[in-house]
Amino acid sequence: MTQTHHSRARVIPPSVLRPVTQTDEGSQEMMRPGETNVVAVRRQRGIITNADFDELLDAPEDETMIINMGPQHPSTHGVLRLMVELDGEEVLRVQPVVGYLHTGMEKTAEDLMFIQGSTNVTRMDYLAPMTNELCFSLAVERLLGVEVPPRAAAIRVLMCELNRISSHMIWFATSGMDLGATTVMIHGLREREKILNFFEKTTGLRMNHDYIRPGGVAADLPDGWERDVADILDVLPPRIAESRELLDDNPIFQRRTQGVGELTREEALALGVTGPMLRASGVKWDLRKAFPYSGYDQYEFDVPTWDTCDVWGRYMVRMAEIGESVRICRQVLDSMPRGDYRVQDKKVTPPPRRRIDESMEALIHHFKLFTEGFKVPEGETYVAIESPRGELGCYLVADGGSKAYRQHTRGPCFVHVHALPAMMVGGLVADAIVTIAAADPVLGEVDR
Repeated sequence: MTQTHHSRARVIPPSVLRPVTQTDEGSQEMMRPGETNVVAVRRQRGIITNADFDELLDAPEDETMIINMGPQHPSTHGVLRLMVELDGEEVLRVQPVVGYLHTGMEKTAEDLMFIQGSTNVTRMDYLAPMTNELCFSLAVERLLGVEVPPRAAAIRVLMCELNRISSHMIWFATSGMDLGATTVMIHGLREREKILNFFEKTTGLRMNHDYIRPGGVAADLPDGWERDVADILDVLPPRIAESRELLDDNPIFQRRTQGVGELTREEALALGVTGPMLRASGVKWDLRKAFPYSGYDQYEFDVPTWDTCDVWGRYMVRMAEIGESVRICRQVLDSMPRGDYRVQDKKVTPPPRRRIDESMEALIHHFKLFTEGFKVPEGETYVAIESPRGELGCYLVADGGSKAYRQHTRGPCFVHVHALPAMMVGGLVADAIVTIAAADPVLGEVDR
């Protein structure tokens, strides 16, 4: 799926290098460009292409204004602060400032047993908790050298693809609200609600599930799950088509998104952008295809791309991805294997709940597993999966104990927030909000 689009020229006025007042943000402050080297100037401007910096450095000063967008702004999609320098309505410079959540989840992981790890990582990207749990679990399983049963892998795929749909629908809803399209918001939340109801029936929670765990999943799918999933998959396509009728041919929406927040293929690759953001710049890259995991190679689906490199392209890619996720879920529904939903390794998997009341051995096993955890052989690994926002990676170091020695998450939102200058510089301040929305950042993942 492609669309030809002629990019508008990005014009950067000389006032981009006007010295500004220092802040107390340390390395995140907007430095005085005239006193920095060319590399620092390019980084702050967010421009990846070559430019005549000598001419800019010698340019006279003009009156500009520096404003703070956030961290309390409702349309920054979290606790994000942007220091923006404006020349009238034109954005000259943008400096993202992060760290207001300071959750410290990576450090917390060093004090949690591996069996507790999913309760921690599930709260990073709170709109896609299933993918957080899956990435962590795959990393632990690689160090353990275990492979989950086919049913567990299929359940993981089903839950993650439903989660991808729900994540894209909340993006659809909030992006519409950012542009004043309140009907779009209601439609997006309505579709997401059906998926969350199924999650609640399966895991007991609507968010932060702790459902995908090392060794499999916490519980099998509930009775009647086939009917519930089939109902979701039957209802979604016509309702999404109805929602798209509000935007696809809407001239206001087109004017607000086409040619806005442009990020070329070269800029996206240089900045490390992944997911729908990268695919909207014409790069056909999806980890589910490039490095299949959890049996994704068994399912047929396409990787939608667009080549307008703007907010419109990101909208088109995400809406197409919803259709592909529906397609995957139907295949899982039709081919769900029978058998165990977790590995039958007593060192990793707790005994069935009913056995605890019947067997002293099972009670002791359960007690020791949840008080001491299971030990993971010494080693390190990196596992990456395709979250709704892009490449989500888990780097894990084990020292032979029951807790992680080190854990680091490669979050796509962190990368995309720092790609905002490249998309916003040279545009209008009125387009800043829709550009942020198109990046789909979740600050819980940025400030992990």
